[in-house]
This record gives sequence, C-alpha cells and structure tokens, in this order.
Amino acid sequence: MAANKPAVIVDDDVVYLTRPGLTIYVKTADLCRLIGKSNQWVGQLVSQGTLHKKKTPHGLMFELADSMPDYCAMLNARAEPEKSEADLKRENAKSTAEISLKVSRATIAQLEAAELQGKMHRSEDVAALTEDLIFVLRSMLTALPGRLAVDVAAADSAAEAADIIRREVHLIMAEIAKYRYDPAKYEERVRERKKWEAAETENDE
Repeated sequence: MAANKPAVIVDDDVVYLTRPGLTIYVKTADLCRLIGKSNQWVGQLVSQGTLHKKKTPHGLMFELADSMPDYCAMLNARAEPEKSEADLKRENAKSTAEISLKVSRATIAQLEAAELQGKMHRSEDVAALTEDLIFVLRSMLTALPGRLAVDVAAADSAAEAADIIRREVHLIMAEIAKYRYDPAKYEERVRERKKWEAAETENDE
C-alpha cells in the first residue's frame, strides 16, 4: 500500500526521495555541491547571516527548504546594480522638479478657475478697464468747453459763468460716481484674452 511506501530509499550511496514535502537537512559539503561554491564561501555567508545552520540530532546542518531561497534572494540582491551618490542626487533632483511642476500646474489651474469665476483679476485686465473709465472721463471733460461756451458767453457776470461751469462739473462727477464694479465686464475680457492666447498658440505651432 502507498502508506507503507518508504519516504527515502538509499541505493548504492544514492538517496531517492519518494515522498514530497520532506524536511531535508544537508551538511556543508552537500550544500557546496548544490550551489557550486567552496566551504569558505558558504562559511562567509553563514557569518554574514545569509545562511543559517540548524541544530539537529546529527549536528549543525542546513535545511534545504530555507537555505536555497535565502541563497537565491542574496544572488538577486547582488545582481541589482548599486546606485551611486550622483545617481541618487539626480533622482532626488528629478523628483523634486516633478513635484514642483505639479504644484505649479495645480496653482495655475486654481488661479485660472478663480479668474474665470470673477474671484481674481489680472493686473492687465484691471488696468484696461481703468483706462476705459479714464477715456470716458476725458471725453466728458474735453466736450465741456463746447457745451458751455454759449451759456458762459451769455452770462451777465463772472459769478453766473462760474455757476454754469460748476453745475456741469457736478453733473460729470455724478456720472462718474455711478460707476460700479461689473464682474461681467471682467469675465468678458478674460474670455476674449483666452481666445487671443489660444489663437497665438495655434499660430506659433
């Protein structure tokens, strides 16, 4: 019966394992033959803590199920090229640059969103709309002499002429006082500028 089948068969100094999953212990010489290295090499790996001997009734031996994976892991670790300090610095610099770029892009996206929502305005847009207001004021002031010439000339006294001029100036000031912040105007200018920038980008390409 299979249950009575021996786990190990020794025939002419050859060991045959007939049952899988057996815990197998070997001496240093046998492990050297398995990995193709010398006793000194295996001893060095033991002293480094890569390989470990276990206490058995037959002395200190290596358990194959633990020793072979440990040895393979050591070989894989040594096969990976060690990075120099310069390489590490370059990688750190690259990572820092990538992080800075991502932060900058996120900041720009937030600013653009705030700009489109009317929560923030570029200085150039504020300057442009302020110039528009100044142009309106200048046109009103430059039209003042023509509008007052006849009435001032017909005035009976300097005081009456001054009153005529004063009334017109007050009317202009009242018009200026009606000026209010209009987010729609800023939004319109932002969208126009976006179109200009997109058109310039296409032309450059």
